[in-house]
Amino acid sequence: MKIAFLFVGQGSQKVGMGKEVYDAYPQAKALLDSVEVDFDVKKIMFEGPEEVLNDTSYTQVCLVMTSLMIAKALEIEGIVATGTAGLSLGEYSALTYAKAINLNKVIPLVRLRGQIMAEALPIGFSSMSAVLSDKIDVILETLKENKTGIVEIANYNSPSQFVLSGEKEALSIVEKNLKEKGISRIIPLKVSGAFHSSLLKEASRSLKICLENAAFKSAEIPVYFNVSGEIEADVISALTLQIYNSVEWVKTIQNMIKDDYDTFIEIGPGKTLASLVRQIDPQVNVYSVESCASIEKLKGELKHE
Repeated sequence: MKIAFLFVGQGSQKVGMGKEVYDAYPQAKALLDSVEVDFDVKKIMFEGPEEVLNDTSYTQVCLVMTSLMIAKALEIEGIVATGTAGLSLGEYSALTYAKAINLNKVIPLVRLRGQIMAEALPIGFSSMSAVLSDKIDVILETLKENKTGIVEIANYNSPSQFVLSGEKEALSIVEKNLKEKGISRIIPLKVSGAFHSSLLKEASRSLKICLENAAFKSAEIPVYFNVSGEIEADVISALTLQIYNSVEWVKTIQNMIKDDYDTFIEIGPGKTLASLVRQIDPQVNVYSVESCASIEKLKGELKHE
């Protein structure tokens, strides 16, 4: 059995996330209590309100801390990964887990990343939607026909799920055109802007300066990156490109499977990543962990592997 941890990205957040693990595991509590940031991270994580939690300038710190607390709880239970990846923001959790960056460096970094992205994408100007269809040719054709504004593929999540990102009005028109072509399952995402689109290219320059000051080290376990789906030598370049380029999640999982990972554990709220992995390869073992009950369930499942 070769275990990989997959860390969730934005859109998975929910009020109350991490509270159960915080209360049950003193080491996880100590992790969150040690964080110094310019807002009440525990209050927003545990109590909300939802509209504040969904603001990317706050979401990013809250999700990274939730994920790292869960990973710490799993470590206490003797469950560790030998490789890792994260969806979008989840890359920062993955890099922290792989000891490529310290907690006291990653939290200010993702706080700045969230602020840079929030300023680049004013609320209400842009958005993202998941398209549940395997008709990639139709999606690409519709995007090519679009002349109303910027809309691009932000995520290649699975063979039958893609995420569109762009200016709100143009995105609405593209969605209407897709529905006219028979693609009706389109779901708006809980995000505050058009991430992984060219609308963030200018913002990436500001992010790069922050990344260069973050003191990254060599990861202790392999980290697979969104921008290519592969292990990357240049972390700063990969993370700079990530915010305005597509997330190659299908390639990421396929490359990990090729490298003999056969057990994938989703870390963070929800079960989205587990679902995507099953769509990419139904043969691998996939689990989701966000609560004490799911940790106990995972312990039982792994004993029988």
